[in-house]
Amino acid sequence: MAPRKLRAPEKIRALIRHMHPKLKKKVRAALKILLINPDHGKALRDELFGLRSVRVGRIRIVYRATPVAIELVAVGPRQTIYEETLRLLGRDAREEKESGR
Repeated sequence: MAPRKLRAPEKIRALIRHMHPKLKKKVRAALKILLINPDHGKALRDELFGLRSVRVGRIRIVYRATPVAIELVAVGPRQTIYEETLRLLGRDAREEKESGR
C-alpha cells in the first residue's frame, strides 16, 4: 500500500509554521503518527461525524482520513476548535452550493 499524503490548506500550514518551536515539533510528530495510523485520533460525533481529533498538548488537530490522504481541517485550542470546525464546514458547504448553481 502506498503511503498516505498529508493535505492541509495554506492557512493551517502557516499556523503550524509560526508555532513555538517546541509545540511545532510535537505537532509534526503527531502528524507523522497520523500518516502511519489514521485511527490514532478520537472519532468525532454528531455534526462532526466523519472527522477525527488528536490531542497535542492544549491544542487539537481535527482531520479527515481517506484511503490516500490525511486532510487537515482545523488546528486550534480545545476551547474553541470544535465550534470553529463547525463554522468552517458550514461555510464550505455554502460555497459548494453557490458554485453549483
